[in-house]
Parts: sequence; structure tokens; C-alpha cells
Amino acid sequence: MPATNKVRMNRLFGQGKCLDVAIDHGIANEPDFLSGLEDIERVMDNLIAAQPDAIQVNYGQADLLQNHTGRKPALVMRTDVGNAYNAARHREMWAVLHNPEAPILAALQLDAAAVVVNLYLIPDEPGILRMCIENIGRLRHACERYGMPLMIEPLVMAPAGQGAAYGSLGDVEKMVPLVRLARELGADIIKADPTDNVDDFHRVVEAARCPTLVRGGGKGEIGAVLTKSAALMAQGASGMVYGRNVYQHDNPARVVSALMAIIHQGISGQDALNLYQQG
Repeated sequence: MPATNKVRMNRLFGQGKCLDVAIDHGIANEPDFLSGLEDIERVMDNLIAAQPDAIQVNYGQADLLQNHTGRKPALVMRTDVGNAYNAARHREMWAVLHNPEAPILAALQLDAAAVVVNLYLIPDEPGILRMCIENIGRLRHACERYGMPLMIEPLVMAPAGQGAAYGSLGDVEKMVPLVRLARELGADIIKADPTDNVDDFHRVVEAARCPTLVRGGGKGEIGAVLTKSAALMAQGASGMVYGRNVYQHDNPARVVSALMAIIHQGISGQDALNLYQQG
């Protein structure tokens, strides 16, 4: 790992763990994802004040974080866009890099600590898996050259008609090979769904062999979210990448405080809920 890569990794995992709050959902072109993100400047200001370890955004919103003066979370920048999250099934599934010719140029210019890209496994859609692998290959080359950590998000997606059109699954038997593929392709960090059975998540961590952050998915009841988060940390997770489970709750700053206490202090889900309720 290049020295500059380690420097950036230290910005994310300075205490060995990381809470990355994702507000990059505008790239999905899905209205439901934008609930709570309408005033993105206010959301960013509130999150900076709450001080998670990192904030994950797309290029067009990164200035709201990096133009902020004073102490602030690290920037994680998404590099790809696709149509896998829309409610309707598409005739053609695709995932492309924002800038395939210089895929991490913007991240370097804006002093990001890491970049993130998807690795989709969608039933009967081998083309999108190939696109994701090609995207990762371009990114890996650039990341290695310039010392940028690469976060890969391996997602096992549900067949059309099973729940949301392309909801992701926590089937550990399907997740482990895809996580292993992400690591084989050069992931420095894995962002993975929780397993259906939380006690199986250690298998994902073992397949990753690098820091493994848990993806949040849709908004859940706060007590259940905190309890599950603590259980996942006990299974070896290095932290969380939560979006809707932060910004769609009534008090995102309290959610951040509760999650930071779970991740960095090792408190229980119940103690975290008490912290959240006390404000």
C-alpha cells in the first residue's frame, strides 16, 4: 500500500474504526431517496457539526464539505452512477464512472480520503457486473498510482418482483463470494450489507480481509438500528456507512452521536438508544 494511501486511510480510520455518513443519494435519480436531503446545505452543516469520521457525497456536492473551514469529517467521494435503484425495472441495466478517462481526478482535487464504487450482482443481468468490474479496474489503476484508498460496495440484488425492484439481499452464501471478488479486484475497504443473520457477518469480514463497513440501506426504527449496529461491530465490522438511517431520522445529530459511541467506545445498542433519547 503506497504511503499516501496509508495517510488517507488514517484520516478515515484514525481510531481504527469509522462512521461514514452517506448523502450521495441524489445520484440514484430516485425521489424517495431525497426525502430529508432537500436542503443539502443545511444537512451538510448539521452533519459537520455532528462530527462523524467521514461524509460521503458525489462530486457536485463535495464543495459543501471541503469549503467549510475548521475541523470537519473526511471526504469520501462516489465515482459511479447507475440505474439499479429505480423503482421500475429497466430494459437495459448499466453502471458507469462519472469520468472514465480520469476517474479519481476530482477526488484528488477535492482532497478526498477515499473513493467508492459499486459492484452489482443482479439476476439475469451479467452485463452490469461486467461494467462494474471494468469500472473497478480503471479505478484500481488510478488509485494505486496516486495513493487513493478504494472502497468497493458489493451488492447482491434481489430478482425483479421480490420486494423493491432492485433491493439488495443479505444472503450470506451469495454475499461472501461477491465480497471475495471485490477483494480480489483490489478493494482497500469493503462496504457490505448486513447479513440476514447478524451472527453470520463475521464471514463477510473474513472474506474481505480489509476494513469492512456495514451498509445501512433503508430507514429503520432507531432502537433496532442501534441494536443491530452494536451486534455487527461485535462480529468484526470496522464501522458503518449509513445514509437514510441518519438523515431521515428526526434528529440526525443524535443518531451520529449514538453510532459514534457504538463504533468507537463499544457501548451496547441499549446504551446507545439511551444516549439518543437523552439528546
